[in-house]
Amino acid sequence: MSRAELVVGGLLNAVARPAPVLAGRLAFGLFCHPVRRGKVLPAERAAHERAVTEELSVNGKLVRVYRWGTGERPVLMLHGWQSRASRYAAFVPHLEALGLSPVSFDAPGHGSSGGRSTTILEYREIIGGLQRRYGAFHSVVAHSLGATSMLLALRGDVRAGRLVTVAAVKDFGHFPDEFARILGLRNGLREDLRDRIEHRLFAEVADPWALFDATRGPEEIDVPMRIIHDTDDDMVPVAQAHALKDAYGEQAELVITAGLGRRKILGEPEIVASAMEFIAR
Repeated sequence: MSRAELVVGGLLNAVARPAPVLAGRLAFGLFCHPVRRGKVLPAERAAHERAVTEELSVNGKLVRVYRWGTGERPVLMLHGWQSRASRYAAFVPHLEALGLSPVSFDAPGHGSSGGRSTTILEYREIIGGLQRRYGAFHSVVAHSLGATSMLLALRGDVRAGRLVTVAAVKDFGHFPDEFARILGLRNGLREDLRDRIEHRLFAEVADPWALFDATRGPEEIDVPMRIIHDTDDDMVPVAQAHALKDAYGEQAELVITAGLGRRKILGEPEIVASAMEFIAR
């Protein structure tokens, strides 16, 4: 744990002794809201500023959409938690060279979009809105929570020719469990967090843990996949990638890398090249 995480987790655990309800409410609030909005990095700025920007709305939140090219043969790029669309800047010129139109967005509570937070259901709604605007996706590249969201969307009306996932999470329950692990929360707070997610964040969903499981009903998704995961990802264990591969069998290719970590993986030439090779087939 970092010093800040150690302090926050320690405070929540201390509050939980005399005031467990208050501690649970505070932990839930932290889980639902990104700690920071990622900034556009210097290496991303040129591609970021070339994009045509548009807007969508989801649950009253304005969503900033980015498009490069005409919008024909769209390739959707989905970022993860506490990230933003500009992290895909390295992909943009390669996709354009293939005659494709990269499309992305900052999720609510992220980047330049409105709101304070987002959910996997809002991701699904935004993805559907972009398909209605641009048509079925030639391909999709999705990172972390974005990958889990895309696999959920593909069980509905969303269509894509190919899917590349990077650091994908198979088990939705991994998100609160990892949050609790990072902060060192006691078991009582961990269970309270899962209960609040189930009954407050997704009150309209009968069983979110099953619905959002990326390996549920693999026969419902007939899309060639390349699953990319780094062994040095310190937040999502590589076992999650193997579980996805096991679920989707021959329609999925598993690519395991090493030494790239998690935070800058989307900009790594090795990752970009692997995704482009798969998309260009």
